Amino acid sequence: MVKKQKKFKEIFQKYLEKGIKLERWQKIGILFLVIVFSGFFGWVYEFIFYFFDGGMKEWYMQGGNLLPWINIYAIGAVLIIVATYKIRKYPWAIFLVSIIVAGIIEFLGGWLVYTVGNGTRYWDYNVEILNFGNIGGFVCLRSIMFFGISALFLVYIIVPGCICLAQKMSKRAFLTLAISLFALVMLDEVVNLTLKNSGLPTAMDFYESLGLKYRY
Repeated sequence: MVKKQKKFKEIFQKYLEKGIKLERWQKIGILFLVIVFSGFFGWVYEFIFYFFDGGMKEWYMQGGNLLPWINIYAIGAVLIIVATYKIRKYPWAIFLVSIIVAGIIEFLGGWLVYTVGNGTRYWDYNVEILNFGNIGGFVCLRSIMFFGISALFLVYIIVPGCICLAQKMSKRAFLTLAISLFALVMLDEVVNLTLKNSGLPTAMDFYESLGLKYRY
C-alpha cells in the first residue's frame, strides 16, 4: 500500500511540475477514459440536482442516451484540460479559466440549439433553483461555479489517476479498457442520433415507456 501511494505521489508531482512523458497509446487511452468519465459524471450531477430542483419528490432521467452519459460534459472536460495544460500548478487559475470555458460552452451551446432549433432548449436556467446570474436561461453563476470546482477534481484527481493507471497496466489491457468504454458511449451516441433523425423511438422513448420521467 505504501509503495502504491508513493508511486502515485511521484507521478502526481511530475505531472504538476514538468509533465510526464507518455507514449501515444497512453495519451489516447487517457483521453478516452476522461471522455467516458466526464460524461458519466455530468449525468450523475444532473440526476442528483434535478431531484432537488423538483422538490425532492421524484427522480428524473437525464441525458438523451441509453447509457448514463451526457456529451456536453465530455466536450467541456477535454477543452478545460487543453486550456489549463500549462497552469495546472495553480488551482485558482484552473478554477477561473474553467468557469470561463464552461460559461462559453454553455452559453454558445444553449444559444445555438435554441436558435437553430426554433426555440428548442436542452436546459433552461430560467425555471431552475439557484439560478442567480442567469443569462437567457443558457448559463448561470451556480452552474459555472460548480463546473469550476469539478475542473479541480478533473485536473488533480482524474487525469493523474488515469496516468497512473496507464503506467501500471500493460498496453493491451489499458487500451482494451479505454477503447471498449469509449466505443460503448460513442456507439450509443451514434445509434440514438440515427434513431432520432429517422423518426424512430429513441433512448428517451424507451425510458419513458418504463415510466421514468424527464425534465424538459
